Order: sequence, then structure tokens, then C-alpha cells
Amino acid sequence: MMQWLWIAAVLGAQLLLPGCGEGSNAGPSTLDPTRQAERDAMVERQIVARGVKDQAVIRAMRKVPRHRFLPNPNAAMAYWDGPLSIGAGQTISQPYIVAFMTEALRLFGDEKVLEVGTGSGYQAAILAEIARDVFSIEIVPSLLDHATARLKELGYTNVRVRTGDGRRGWPDAAPFDAILLSASPEQVPQPLLDQLAVGGRMILPVGEKASQNLVLIRRTENGYERTTLLPVAFVPMTGEAREK
Repeated sequence: MMQWLWIAAVLGAQLLLPGCGEGSNAGPSTLDPTRQAERDAMVERQIVARGVKDQAVIRAMRKVPRHRFLPNPNAAMAYWDGPLSIGAGQTISQPYIVAFMTEALRLFGDEKVLEVGTGSGYQAAILAEIARDVFSIEIVPSLLDHATARLKELGYTNVRVRTGDGRRGWPDAAPFDAILLSASPEQVPQPLLDQLAVGGRMILPVGEKASQNLVLIRRTENGYERTTLLPVAFVPMTGEAREK
């Protein structure tokens, strides 16, 4: 029987939809004992039970203290099976969708990754547990300040962040082995396609607010291969992407 899953949603609303490396590159040297039992339960019930198999992703999800990236009072619900508001009209994605998107990138530990939409900083921390270097862009300065403080407090030294329009990417650090978008443009931004290395993978939600799909793109010597994975609902990408 098909399982139904809660997927990342816009402004805290929810949408019902059907359902490597050692992971020690950065961050706390030991598992955070605070709320560890909740994280373990989250991983078993929300992630492993739904088919995520990449052990590096599973270890990262067990290790990163999601509650540290959430403002009060939502921190109390950090390990709940759904998205949560982080302010400024943005959300932290459902744990399952974070794990699913990270697994789809097929990271093995030596990659340079671009994240568009830092948000709370949680997805950047998950990526930093697996990849060599993470570059993360956020268009809302207040969110970036909060995320930067949390990443620094938790000891992530392989994450670089900056304020900017995510549609433009980070050209002076390109090419990237993997690119992940945490907000939905209506079309795949060409600058991000250009910054993806040959053999690299990009995962992103694409479409209008009421009709989005999670899409995986792989760059080959001859162009781009595109696979549609899941219907989803993410916050829309702002800045130039919305204007265009």
C-alpha cells in the first residue's frame, strides 16, 4: 500500500503527498546528547522507514541538533514530522525531505556543494557533515545572521555563507559537484545550470506555488538529464527568479 508523507510546505501549511562517506567532516565531535532520543526516533520513523538508505545521510540526520536551528517556541517541535516556520515567511523543511534531497545528490565526502536558500542553516549543516565544502546563499539578511551564528556555535568550519540572490549562484566558487535549492523557482535558473560541474547533480523544487515538482538534474558531457521525482510545495524563490 502506498504510504502518504508530509512534505515541506509553504508558510507552515502542509501538503499530503505520496510518499558514502563517514560523515564526520565538520561539526560537533560527538553526538549532542540533548534530545538525542528524539533525533533517533525521528530517523527511524520518518527517514529510514520511508526508504532512505544512504548511511552518511542517516548519520548526519542523527547527529545534527535540529532544535538548535529553530527559534522558540518552534524549537520544541523540532523533531515533529513536518515543516516549521523560521520567520520572514520562510520554513525549515520536513526532516524526510531534507534527507531525501541530500541522498539524491549522492555525496561521498570530497564534493563542493552549493546550497541556495540557507534559511535556518539546518540543511547546510547536514550537507557539511558529508561534503568537503558547502557554499550557502541566503537573500534574507536576518535569517543568514541566525544561521551563521548557529553554524559557528556548532563548529562547522567547512560552510561559507553570504547574502545574495540565489538565482545568480556563486560564480567565483564554481563549478560545483552538487547544487541544492531550498526554494522553488518557476524555471530552472540558467546561471545555476552553468555552475554545475560535468557529472554533477542538482536537486530543486520547480514550478508555480500551486504546482511544484522536485526535480533532479545531472550534467553530462552532452547536456543535462532531468528526472522528476515528487510533487512538493516549497516557499517560492524570491529576487530575480520571481521577477523573471
